[in-house]
Amino acid sequence: MRIVRALARHETRLLVSLLLWAARRTHGTGSGRVPFPYTRGEGPLMFGLAFVCVIESLTMSVLLRDWPAVHRIVLGLDLYTVVLVIGMHAANVVRPHILDTDTDTDTVTGTLRIRRGAHVDLHVPLQQIAAVRRELRTTHLRAPGELDLPLGARTTLTLELAHPITHFTLLSRQRHIHTVRFHADDPASLADAITRARTAPSPLPDRPAAA
Repeated sequence: MRIVRALARHETRLLVSLLLWAARRTHGTGSGRVPFPYTRGEGPLMFGLAFVCVIESLTMSVLLRDWPAVHRIVLGLDLYTVVLVIGMHAANVVRPHILDTDTDTDTVTGTLRIRRGAHVDLHVPLQQIAAVRRELRTTHLRAPGELDLPLGARTTLTLELAHPITHFTLLSRQRHIHTVRFHADDPASLADAITRARTAPSPLPDRPAAA
């Protein structure tokens, strides 16, 4: 039952993402929150996949024309698959990475929100980031404590965390993460922004006492 609820939540997010995409809005952005997209170049691939699904639907309609009941069921499933494929692309577009900072004179608080469509939404406190670096990877081997979020089989940024944080998978399984690899359209800008945000400004020195 837990798995069913998790899948239902995921599909709901995809459908909501379609509505946001149609309205040209993004999710989770606002004052003080800087979005960093990661979907450049993905659109043609996803729409190509949706086109293949449409062709498959038409083919099945022809093959099942003599079984109208089965035809209606299969057609409904095929059309819903097309909607979900487009929803996956919409979720990637409307749910960018977000850098949310709150800086005062001697401390830095805030969160880097790393996302991958509707199925990953990882909140990383800036204080937990030990290092950030640009690193292009096209192969990823699953390892304990590492979370890889490739887009188009590549990641361009790597975060090393000072202490493990908890990540919940799509099916609500718990993992403890100390390294995160993900993709951004402009990894240099995001890496620089993270570096600036996690570096607390030095407090002003006390004025010397009057003679």
